[in-house]
Amino acid sequence: MTTADPTTGIDPTTRVDPATTVDGTAPVRRTAPVPPTIAGRPASAGATTYESLLARVRAAALGPDPAALRIAVAFTTRQAVRHDGRGTGYRNEVLGLRLGSAVGSCAVEPGTLSDTVVEECAGAGVDRLLAHPLAPVRVAALDAYLMHVTPHSPAHGALPVPVPAGSSLEKSRARARAVVGLLDLPPGSTVLVVGVVNSLLEALRDRNLAYVPCDLKGGVTEWSEPVVTDAFTGSDRCDALLVSGMTLGNGTFEPLRRHALEHGKQLVAFAQTGSAVLPRFLGHGVSAVCAEPYPFFWLDGGPSTLHHYRADRPGGVG
Repeated sequence: MTTADPTTGIDPTTRVDPATTVDGTAPVRRTAPVPPTIAGRPASAGATTYESLLARVRAAALGPDPAALRIAVAFTTRQAVRHDGRGTGYRNEVLGLRLGSAVGSCAVEPGTLSDTVVEECAGAGVDRLLAHPLAPVRVAALDAYLMHVTPHSPAHGALPVPVPAGSSLEKSRARARAVVGLLDLPPGSTVLVVGVVNSLLEALRDRNLAYVPCDLKGGVTEWSEPVVTDAFTGSDRCDALLVSGMTLGNGTFEPLRRHALEHGKQLVAFAQTGSAVLPRFLGHGVSAVCAEPYPFFWLDGGPSTLHHYRADRPGGVG
């Protein structure tokens, strides 16, 4: 996992939840989450593990046969950032696969994905990419398929959250407030942050929440705090988990989901990688998702949109 960002119109018929604002409004307390429903059935029925979800898609149980669908465009997006006023910078690289109007995404370690792999994805059948030997390709293909079938919209349980135009740092902080607003915790609680994003840590500090920063690359935070490389080193002393979608691509999502489910902890995901995948696990270890499909906030200084999903709010994806 790359050590990331030193920081990343509402439908009038949709109920506005204070926890989804980007202006720093404190979230309200809620009751324990219950699985969302759609048409009287669990929205995430069957999506109890990542592998079971992948198997259902490959079997055409959630929509059209992936063998009949082809990826039109495959590309990578690379960035290097050093925000004004911040002492550290970062790099990101994301694989994008376009299926119709949908773009599926999976972040990769910069430089690890060859141009040959990207070229082979263009024009390939979705079924073949769902069985690709590289996990990031499988994740991006799954994300593209699910976004094609159930795009982010209120009809599928998503609450649009606008991010105002601004500098890269301003937009990163706005996104961080929106993500942290999905945590329902009292001051003094401790959060395991998997995928270090310094703006998220900053937003947690503003909420008087302690944290254990974790990232496979290690290092230190903007405040010279050590970053652990094993998420389970500090998981037992954490009250909730704040998890990057990048965990889908590096294989660490399932252990984290199981830990949250078995110990009754909130798991909030912030997802550029797998933004259409992670909402499928609402009520099965995932309590909320801040989904951010391509193009991401750091690509444009104009206004952009996040999509919030909560396990304790009716809706969700089927």
